[in-house]
Amino acid sequence: MILLQNVSKRYPTGHEALSHLSLRLDAGEMAFLTGHSGAGKSTLLKLIAAIERPTRGQILVDGKNITNLSRRRIPMLRRKIGVVFQNHQLLYDRPVFDNVALPLVIAGYRPQEIARRARAALDKVGLLNREKAYPITLSGGEQQRVGIARAVVNKPSMLLADEPTGNLDPELSAEVMDLFLQFNQVGVTVLVASHDLELISRLDKRMLCLQAGRLVDANEALGHVTHGA
Repeated sequence: MILLQNVSKRYPTGHEALSHLSLRLDAGEMAFLTGHSGAGKSTLLKLIAAIERPTRGQILVDGKNITNLSRRRIPMLRRKIGVVFQNHQLLYDRPVFDNVALPLVIAGYRPQEIARRARAALDKVGLLNREKAYPITLSGGEQQRVGIARAVVNKPSMLLADEPTGNLDPELSAEVMDLFLQFNQVGVTVLVASHDLELISRLDKRMLCLQAGRLVDANEALGHVTHGA
């Protein structure tokens, strides 16, 4: 469960990315976060993952207040949360297997367990046969799937994705989104930030629409798609 209570985030430059935002995402729920560029989508995901800290308000994850979480407790939180980035953030000097296994290596798993989990994650995203390939040899869609495999290799209870289909064509975008649906079907809580209203409006999940750092009625966003804008 993810709960934000009256959360604001102001950066040192003075820009207020989020303003008095409250929302709840229940355990096992899947929702889409949408809004214009600069609306605060990435900031919201970073706050939930404790990559950023709120200026005001409280954030609870699985019932625990992470607002002022100490640095030594952040790694434990991160094991619960898988994060997928738009630009993949892969290590291009290491093969696919090493990229996916990295969170397990950092967490101190035994080599046998690392191999088992990494290959299971690669199999889930359809890339088990590419484990020895280097990211530079993969297509954009394959690189994104490597990023997803790395995000779920720890078997997190929550999955956050920041514009995971932003650089993909419609067919690949639908394939990647289907992966998130599959993870949600086995009980993973999923929150996906996406500007692809045409795609996400077909998936029958709750939509959270941000506008200038505030939540607004998602039907307004859908209306732009309906009217072809």
